[in-house]
Amino acid sequence: MGNTLLNLYVRLAGLANSEEGQDMVEYALLVSLIALVCMSSINGLATAVKNAFGEISTSLGAV
Repeated sequence: MGNTLLNLYVRLAGLANSEEGQDMVEYALLVSLIALVCMSSINGLATAVKNAFGEISTSLGAV
């Protein structure tokens, strides 16, 4: 029983000191930030396009 607990402790201590997955987490955060910026800019772009088509429609309706 004691040997099993010691092995478990050694494995957990090794995982705590490991930096193996750190790069993947950083890349995931970077990709999510880029996606958030893209979604925000697309929303503003969609509003501008909608307004432009609305003005064109109004201009064509007046002719």
